[in-house]
Amino acid sequence: MEGTSLYLPIVILLMQCSPCALVTVSTNSHKVEVHEFSDAVLSCMFRTEKDQNPRIEWKKKGKDVSFVYFEGHFRGPFEGRATIEGATVTLRRVTQEDAGEYRCEISAPNDSVNLGETNVTLKVLVPPHTPSCDIPSSAVTGSLVQLRCREQQSIPPATYSWFKNNQLIGQPQHANATYKINFQTGILEFIAVAKEDAGRYTCQAKNGVGSPKMCEGKHLNIEDVNIKAIVVASVVVLLLIVVCGCGGLFLHRNGFFSPGHRGRSNVNYIPPPQEPQDFRHTQSFML
Repeated sequence: MEGTSLYLPIVILLMQCSPCALVTVSTNSHKVEVHEFSDAVLSCMFRTEKDQNPRIEWKKKGKDVSFVYFEGHFRGPFEGRATIEGATVTLRRVTQEDAGEYRCEISAPNDSVNLGETNVTLKVLVPPHTPSCDIPSSAVTGSLVQLRCREQQSIPPATYSWFKNNQLIGQPQHANATYKINFQTGILEFIAVAKEDAGRYTCQAKNGVGSPKMCEGKHLNIEDVNIKAIVVASVVVLLLIVVCGCGGLFLHRNGFFSPGHRGRSNVNYIPPPQEPQDFRHTQSFML
């Protein structure tokens, strides 16, 4: 009798706690990654206390929360391209529009605690498209030259590799290298381009999803600076400046730029003679 009395409080506690079992909701994976145009499985498992037919809802978070599955039917863009088994949803041929955070909600009105939920994030992976390449056709030795490669549709973002004459260009091994590569931005920069840098260049974009893609190659010509032509042109310009300056000085000294100058004339101007004035009638005499 005494032993029974010892277990009685435990039995009573268990009886009191049995209605406390609440709705539990879980998932096999909170993060799902699939390739574009493949199927995505968003798992959702649940356990209820009493209610054997709980209400199942799926929602997608964004600027506004929208229904995916509600009242036994798929809604909006998921209608006709999704299935459900238990509470697990399969989305067919997903695209970037389907990427985002989803929430599975289980409602059991007959249970003590009648609501449970779990979240699943869907990431849709996109292989790289053909990158766009900006490769100059020519450059002058010693100048700064940049080759650019860009692809903006891949998920995750692509990394880039450059090839010269079909040979991979590696990262420079020393600080005094004449070029540098940024594999994230796709920029190949020649600090001081040289004749040996001439060749056919192409760029490859890859992100581990699908096949890498390459842009169409383009030939880069490197031309030497014509020092002789520059010197000759400089001397000619200097001579023209000297000649023009001497000519202007000569004309200025000869009064060509004076205000009264009107051009040369072979006729000298002679003022008309002055007639003598008769003072006989203008003089006055004092008597």
